[in-house]
Amino acid sequence: MGQAVGVEVGLADVPALERGVALLGSGGGGDTVTAAALLRGRLAAGDRNALTPLGELARDAQVVPIGVIGATAVFAEKLPSGAEFRDAIAAVERWTGRRTDALVSIEVGGLNGIVPLVVGGQLGLPVADADLSGRGVPRLDQLSVAAAGKGLTPLVLAEPGGQVLVLAEATAAEVERTARAFLAGAGGWAVLVLAPIPAAELADCAIPDTVSSALSLGRQALSADAEALAATTGGRVLGSGRVVEVSRRPGPGKHGRTGFARGSATVRDHRSRTLIRLEMENEYLFAMRDGEPVASTPDVLALLDHRTGVPIPCDVVRRGVEVAVLQLPAAPFWTDPRHLPVLAPRAFGIDCDPVLEVRR
Repeated sequence: MGQAVGVEVGLADVPALERGVALLGSGGGGDTVTAAALLRGRLAAGDRNALTPLGELARDAQVVPIGVIGATAVFAEKLPSGAEFRDAIAAVERWTGRRTDALVSIEVGGLNGIVPLVVGGQLGLPVADADLSGRGVPRLDQLSVAAAGKGLTPLVLAEPGGQVLVLAEATAAEVERTARAFLAGAGGWAVLVLAPIPAAELADCAIPDTVSSALSLGRQALSADAEALAATTGGRVLGSGRVVEVSRRPGPGKHGRTGFARGSATVRDHRSRTLIRLEMENEYLFAMRDGEPVASTPDVLALLDHRTGVPIPCDVVRRGVEVAVLQLPAAPFWTDPRHLPVLAPRAFGIDCDPVLEVRR
């Protein structure tokens, strides 16, 4: 196997990476602050983090998708020891008989845009400049490998208490249900590791260049306001104003199971005096202006604090805060008609076609 050439991510890059992955979380994705602190700690301790484009990995390199799932808000209260990641990777290696050559994030949006770099530095493994979502997604059956028809099993779940579960065979929907059941007894979160994927195959079912793109996006966001950020990224600002209403409600369940919590946040635009309503689940999913659809998933929707520019997650948005409503273009993978239904509004129970007005 050839040696891949890596680009190091250093301490000076962490603030930009954190801001970029927070934006791509679309209001979800978990606690980037704690993930960034973990990365800073590992870098300060001397870890080296190599970020490698997919095309620079040997075609037969075995790339392991990795991430954290569950109630990631608990992540800050119940920090990983590091053993969870080692145990999960070791288990998938034993089950498949293949050795891990590199890691790739399951989700660039939120804390999972950072966690693989922490693990890669700890284990001395390069991290592919790619991920399996291109943004924040709430369900495992919405990862790009599932959308591309590759499947998710075999996979491993490892929780902080030491329990490790190998799921040998299941549909993507069954994987999602099994993982949620496992999390109920896992203390809130768990490590997810998928079986190694040869780099040559990963190119067809992953979204390339997303970690470096998040880093670039974060650099721009740290040095520009929302209007300038939209202009340089092919996005747009839907409006700026005060959050005048936030409502939350139980989500629609399936087969007797409770769904994710749903809700909405309404912003009164200062200039037009129109009302911009954002429908949200784990992420911001759909935007209307005075009742007319103006933006939707799979584009990334974000609320930025007017004073600091920091993205405001769905679970903490509140009345009275001044915000800008930002729309960023989806990765081309998700605008492909073969994959679009997986993240379109109807995939979340919103009876509307996708509204993808942003163009590169």
